[in-house]
Amino acid sequence: MVVNLPIFLFFTVEGVLLMALLVPSRLPGWRHWLLSGCLLAALLAGNTVLYRAMGRDWFTRHYPLFSHLPALLVFAATSRWRGWQLLFQLLTAVMFCLLTAHIGGLAYGLTGWTWTIGPVMAISAAALVWFTVRHLRPLLWRVFPQLRRGWGLLCLLLAGYYGIVIYLIPGFVGEVPTSTILKPTISLLMVGVYVVMVLLFSSIQREEEQRHNADLFALRLSAVQERMEANRLAEEALRIERHDLRHRLQTAAELVARGSRQEALDLLSAARERLDEAKLERYCASPVLDAVFTSYFRQARQQGVRVEAEISLPERLPVDEAELAIVFANSLENAIHACLALPEPSRRIRCKVICRPGLMFALENACDGTARLDSRGLPVADRRGHGLGTRSITAFCEKYGALCTYRLSEGWFSLRVVL
Repeated sequence: MVVNLPIFLFFTVEGVLLMALLVPSRLPGWRHWLLSGCLLAALLAGNTVLYRAMGRDWFTRHYPLFSHLPALLVFAATSRWRGWQLLFQLLTAVMFCLLTAHIGGLAYGLTGWTWTIGPVMAISAAALVWFTVRHLRPLLWRVFPQLRRGWGLLCLLLAGYYGIVIYLIPGFVGEVPTSTILKPTISLLMVGVYVVMVLLFSSIQREEEQRHNADLFALRLSAVQERMEANRLAEEALRIERHDLRHRLQTAAELVARGSRQEALDLLSAARERLDEAKLERYCASPVLDAVFTSYFRQARQQGVRVEAEISLPERLPVDEAELAIVFANSLENAIHACLALPEPSRRIRCKVICRPGLMFALENACDGTARLDSRGLPVADRRGHGLGTRSITAFCEKYGALCTYRLSEGWFSLRVVL
């Protein structure tokens, strides 16, 4: 394969594009792509100058240092993920670039025609970009919150492949016979390993979807049961109040006849308050969400937690109501659990939901100050088996592109989600 400056520039464009697609950025969409474009322009200009100044052999040996390392540092600074998961995404992009190079080199080695290199590499790169956008990126972004361990080993496999094909086997595919045989063979083996990884990720995703569907079904069933029980209790209370109302009215009439107007008014006011208390609580039009709010607010009050709720939800939601209900259920459950660590007078929860200009909600609870946030701003589970609710909320926000922030401030823990 005749490797020259245009080939290196092609690899640079492909690598930056794949990294920009794979790495979820903390920046807004246009800023992320603007930064990626500036990075690409800087790398193209720098590689052109170095190639012409130092020559092909020197540039080939140092190309990873002047291309891969700057891209790694830039995307690491803006990525929502850190550690091994971020490195796995970046090494995946580099692996795809190497696969493109080996495919182009094989086309040249088998045909001997230089003109085949460009079209073959362009088709290979386009196929890999399509696979990344269509399948790999959604799969990885859904698997990351569920699979917390094992990424270091996967990165070690990719880094081993990277070191072997770049540094341990000299020469380019199509130019040196040894490289023409060994590098594509190793790449083929690596493709097999990566396919196994993708199948593993797909299996984890299917299990998560099944668990999620089971949670949705259980939540819907629980919502129906809660609403039926609430209706039964409200109807029973109203039936009792209606039965007693005639006695109260008779008593009030007797008090009025005697001239005790204030006592009659007090009696009627107390009767009205009892009727108001017997009314069925209703927070929104969605039956599932309404049942979640009713159930968890009742649980909170039964455990001495004072609840302040201000909820305004539209009839048509921009997200699946059952998935949003799970977010509220998990966040309210966590808030109630945190409040129980406080003395009863200090237990408070504030819940505010608005629908204009967009769907936003904030949930705040009093806490004892022991909660901690990790480097990504997510709550740290204090015991094994905890933290599943937070992961579920994170997965929901990533699915719908919502902004999710946690904050600890002066004895209050808050969750804010903006869709």
